[in-house]
Amino acid sequence: MGFTGRELRSTIDDGKLTLSLEPVHIDDPAEDEIVVRVEAAPINPSDLGLLLGPADPATLERTGGDAPNLTPSLTFAIPPARMGAVAARLGQSMAVGNEGAGTVVAAGRNAKALEGKLVGMIGGAMYADYRRIKASEVIPLPAGASTADGASMFVNPLTALGFVETARREGHKALVHTAAASNLGQMLQRICLRDGIPLVNIVRSQQQADILREIGARHIVNSKDDDFSEKLAQAIEETGATIAFDAVGGGTLGSEILHAMEKAQVRAMAEYNRYGSSVFKQLYIYGALDPAPTVLNRLAFGFQWGVSGWLLFPFLQKAGPEVAERLRGRVVDELTTTFASHYTRVIGLAEALEPDVLRAYERKATGEKFLIDPTAG
Repeated sequence: MGFTGRELRSTIDDGKLTLSLEPVHIDDPAEDEIVVRVEAAPINPSDLGLLLGPADPATLERTGGDAPNLTPSLTFAIPPARMGAVAARLGQSMAVGNEGAGTVVAAGRNAKALEGKLVGMIGGAMYADYRRIKASEVIPLPAGASTADGASMFVNPLTALGFVETARREGHKALVHTAAASNLGQMLQRICLRDGIPLVNIVRSQQQADILREIGARHIVNSKDDDFSEKLAQAIEETGATIAFDAVGGGTLGSEILHAMEKAQVRAMAEYNRYGSSVFKQLYIYGALDPAPTVLNRLAFGFQWGVSGWLLFPFLQKAGPEVAERLRGRVVDELTTTFASHYTRVIGLAEALEPDVLRAYERKATGEKFLIDPTAG
């Protein structure tokens, strides 16, 4: 019998990206599978990477949906210089949405215990009415938790925990984080407070600083302040931070962080060394809020440093199943406290393709987070 529903898809062809709601049929689950009615799915920056990819949002055009039998769709032009990066997905209709939560409406023979339960899940294709998925890939929500609570229990919580785990494994005692007032940033701050780890938060406005101060942040630096560089170096000197996780990516911010770390270390040096301090400083770039090239003034921070990319799933794969299970267990235990997510707007699945709504969530503004509830329309 199965289920019939909708799925939000992204397709690139002929120099254009198209977003559309497509009708899909979900078959009955196999013996180790379940079917979940999706009731909450967040829009994360990582989702926008597949949703919009290299498209130019300013070229948005609505191309359907005005008549009852027409599938709503949006199209965007892709600058020719960006087409090479997506050559492997040309012509493919790709389902969007990394994670979500909902109610199990059907279960295979070996998963009957999950029927009727609320679960969180990850694995793509979550911007849909229904998702068929292996029972081993979902987590039952703890008592009292809603699907909105469980919708964001994977990407941001595990990323924040992954930052701390990475820092510990590499021997760092304090961290720096950019775009720090985001949902992820607030989680990281709560983890660090709970675990006694100094954290330097970089924000871009007083409003963002206030958000973090309300949850107990002690070291907050505004990158828009005239004396930002000196305040950053001072905060790093006070905390001893030698590792940073940067959500911005483009521009000079990463370079400024490494420079501030070097300044803090040089101040503690007993004698001059033309190669700078001997303390290793690590910058991880995990986001692309600024798509511009990363600019490094490498002579400003000595020769003991590294710049690398950081992604959640490669980290979990490298860390191993025992670490992944431990981190997921902590998320479940602290789902509505340390890892609570706050949404500024809940939208229906069809509403996600309204031009004004898309422009709002595409801004990736700090303090704004959208949640898709397919049951809302």
